Amino acid sequence: MSGNHATSDHGASGNRRKLAWILALTCVVMLLELVGGLWSGSLVLLADAGHMLSDASALGLALFAMWYGARPSPPQRTYGHYRAEILAAVANAVLLALVTFFVAREALERLRDPAPVDALPVLLLGCLGLGVNLIAVRVLRTGARASLNMRGAYLEVLSDLLASAGVIVAAWMQMQFGWERADSVVSLLIAAFIVPRIWVLMREATDVLMESAPRHLDVAQVRGVILDQHGVRDVHDLHVWTITSGRVCLSAHVVTPREADRDAVIAGINRRLRERFGLDHTTLQVEGRDDAPSPAVSADPACEPCPPTAPVTSSDLGPARKGMGAKGMES
Repeated sequence: MSGNHATSDHGASGNRRKLAWILALTCVVMLLELVGGLWSGSLVLLADAGHMLSDASALGLALFAMWYGARPSPPQRTYGHYRAEILAAVANAVLLALVTFFVAREALERLRDPAPVDALPVLLLGCLGLGVNLIAVRVLRTGARASLNMRGAYLEVLSDLLASAGVIVAAWMQMQFGWERADSVVSLLIAAFIVPRIWVLMREATDVLMESAPRHLDVAQVRGVILDQHGVRDVHDLHVWTITSGRVCLSAHVVTPREADRDAVIAGINRRLRERFGLDHTTLQVEGRDDAPSPAVSADPACEPCPPTAPVTSSDLGPARKGMGAKGMES
């Protein structure tokens, strides 16, 4: 286990360095595109600058989440700050959605009333942005497979790479054919490409926050693997959820015969789950056959319905209480 933690820490440190370098490059190109877009009047260049702003925000949030998640946590936060990464991924998706909406709205307005654009600076800045994004995609590709937060940053940069390619295409069409609406059309195509990526990222982050079972795990198969362990008669209260990227947890109640070697059963289940699904953070409660609650009886006595009570009649009261009752009525 200690070797796995060391590898994980080394990987997180490497991801932080990669994100820091890409963030610096992205900020430089973003500023250049912003100035160039305002000077040339190009919407697609401003769209790409806005997209790079979302990239910079995504990368900054990712760096913050990695730093915050590695901090020592108070005793009340038993899982530490790992969910900060998931919250950052949600923020990235929301920010990207807002940028996409405003770019699409402006592009539709310019389709009705196209504006002249100086295409040469647009072409040069598009090539610069494409080169930086190619470097960023290559650097972030490996980390995107292991971390949802890195995946969000990777998707941002990948979509911006295509946006930079769209900038080049729009500038070339204006230079060659004088088509002023190319700027708006390419901006809409960029927005249409980004929307599905926003949906995927938000869906994965929401699954984690809702503590759904990871999509790559079949809970029925997990249950079957546990039941295949020698000595296991039943399994209930099975839960599988994700704390953060790469940290999947499982808990379950396992029913065995009372004479079973419970330590051996737990060790066997853990070995099977680790070999079959890569699960190494498990919490198992072993119950003997007589210890397991009956399906018809609630495990919590407070949930049991109260037995019906018979109505109290006058025959259940003593003579003294009857007299008292009569006097009370007379008064």
